[in-house]
Amino acid sequence: MHTITRNPPAARPARRRARRVLLALAVATALAAGLTPAASAGTTASAGVRIHDGRVDLPIGGGTATIDPATLGIVARTGDGRALTVSGPAAGSPGRPEGVSRSQRGAQWSYPGRGLHVEAHGERGRLLVSVTSDRDGTLSWPVTGADPAAVSLQLPRGEGLSLPVGDPFWNSDRARLAGSTEDMASQLTLPVWGYTLRGGRGVSYLTPTDIGTSLAYASPDGRLHTTAEHAFSQAGATGDYTVAFSLTDGSAVAPATDYRHWLSEHGALGSLAEKIRENPETGRLLGAFHAYAWGGARRAPAIEHLTALGVSRLWLGYDADEAPMGSEDVAAARRAGYLVGPYDSFANGRAKGPDTPPNSVWPDGVYPSFCVRRADGTPQPGFRNQGCYLSSQAFEQAEPQRHYLADRTRALVANGANSYFLDVDAAGELFRDHDAAHPMTMAQDRANRLARMRRLTDGTYGPTAGRRVPLVLGSEAAGSWAQQVLAFDHGSGTVVDGRLWPMETGHFDTAADRPKDDTAWGGYTPAAAPDTFFKPVRVDDFKPEHRAEAADALKAMYDPAYRVPLYETALHGSLVNVERWELPFGKLPDEKTNRALLAMLYNTPLNFVLSDQDPRHAQNEHELAVLQQYFAPLHQAAGTRELTSFAWLTPDRAVQRTVFGDGTLTVTANFGTTAHAGLPGGCVDATLKGGAARRLCPAQVVS
Repeated sequence: MHTITRNPPAARPARRRARRVLLALAVATALAAGLTPAASAGTTASAGVRIHDGRVDLPIGGGTATIDPATLGIVARTGDGRALTVSGPAAGSPGRPEGVSRSQRGAQWSYPGRGLHVEAHGERGRLLVSVTSDRDGTLSWPVTGADPAAVSLQLPRGEGLSLPVGDPFWNSDRARLAGSTEDMASQLTLPVWGYTLRGGRGVSYLTPTDIGTSLAYASPDGRLHTTAEHAFSQAGATGDYTVAFSLTDGSAVAPATDYRHWLSEHGALGSLAEKIRENPETGRLLGAFHAYAWGGARRAPAIEHLTALGVSRLWLGYDADEAPMGSEDVAAARRAGYLVGPYDSFANGRAKGPDTPPNSVWPDGVYPSFCVRRADGTPQPGFRNQGCYLSSQAFEQAEPQRHYLADRTRALVANGANSYFLDVDAAGELFRDHDAAHPMTMAQDRANRLARMRRLTDGTYGPTAGRRVPLVLGSEAAGSWAQQVLAFDHGSGTVVDGRLWPMETGHFDTAADRPKDDTAWGGYTPAAAPDTFFKPVRVDDFKPEHRAEAADALKAMYDPAYRVPLYETALHGSLVNVERWELPFGKLPDEKTNRALLAMLYNTPLNFVLSDQDPRHAQNEHELAVLQQYFAPLHQAAGTRELTSFAWLTPDRAVQRTVFGDGTLTVTANFGTTAHAGLPGGCVDATLKGGAARRLCPAQVVS
């Protein structure tokens, strides 16, 4: 699932120290949950495995897991005598088990009628259950959330959610959760989910075999239940399915903590500090907000104006269109200490025409021959159903001789750009390519994308052939599988709701071939400040029949009572996580205060769009400057550190606190309207270790 970074010798001692620290944290977490150090810090052999009455007992951290092979139901019995339902019976019988016996590491059995073989064992306090299949089919398991003691569901949509299992909104049609299914590899940012149970307990579920796995949501009794489903495909190379179960302390971020430990134990946890050592330009991300520039905002005088306003750090991007930033503009940005680079995509191909975006145009021989082909032989439609998605395998096969990607990159950074934003590559959707000229599984697609992103970061695609100049790379909505190669992402900070796309496109009736039925969001004009990015939009701007949908979508995305930093708990200090680029800070004015507080609480940058043709340009620059000046010292101190603690300080979840590193940074945000312990509603206090609290009240800055 993950690539392993090969570190230079000088970096290895630091990585070993980091692993020792993370292992110590893993043991501490295990102790808090009632695990024993022996169970949490090593691999449990078959000793302690017991087979009785058709069931299998395996020792795990915090107690014993009992699996019923007849149903695949799992119950954990903890050291204090509690019985926890880890999984209900599989949805649909797995078949009649045969050969239930001890294995070298744990226990094993088979379901000959379905071609399934199961191996279960304990490892570092977790229960690992691996299912292999010799034929195509599906397995709907584990079935989770059925324990009556379940309190809340942790779900890695974007940054993350913790949903009370009985919450009326999330169990209703308004939330559009129950009855839906999400792909673990492309729609969830981490391959985990979890439940908090009463009494300081919880269960974490981790699926390292995320390709081919999905998570379905149901509300059969007004309480949120979840069921994972894995599709076994021999041709698609998804014949193996593994789930790792952990008993936790019930923290709202416990599943992400468990995943961070998993990555560390497997040598797959990226390090932003190491990326900075390998390419010092990456250090310019620390303290930087992110912005896309249009019109005159791309030019040197505008950049010099930003520095005069006090913007000390900035990632500045621009479309690779007919008016990109020139060498003088890029030089001005670099003198200011900024990162600067083009927006590009290797994913789309279209026939060249007057309306074809420049990054969808390729040299002869690429389109349409490089199109991903579906099983019926038709091309996989591209973005907005235009052209096609291009096969990463076709590029991999051609690149050694034709250099399509290298030549394109070199042309775009010939102006001196030190960064690059590559849309789509890290976000999924992964593709199976049925074209006989370049066949590809989803796993191969992922591997190809990782390989070409690595070439951008190591300088292989640098501005001059034969001379490596590494680029500070970002991509869209980075799935955790890409965190080792990326320095930043635009998208995983956004808890995306399914109604966001209809809001953006104006097609609430879902028929994209019809005219827009709501134009509130705005389109792609004027060219120097497109409304889709620059026009502020409020719920009341939509047509009356669409306002309830828009309000519910924003509630699902930004209500702080449901938001938790799962992504930051797992990956803060690995890469810099930002919201989606089409949702700049000014786009949703009614959410500005919450978004600013969340950014400071999670130690993540805000994103902006800048244009001298925007009527709100002066206010936009003012907000950028003031908020960035508050953020910069906090992120420079803690941007490479782990998020070590998250807590709700009030029963209504209105007041929240995070801690980074060994107390390097402590942030308290009050999302409510009344003061708490001297902190006014709508304000945040941030304290660097050894210093005094600094306060920000966004409503005093933004409009």
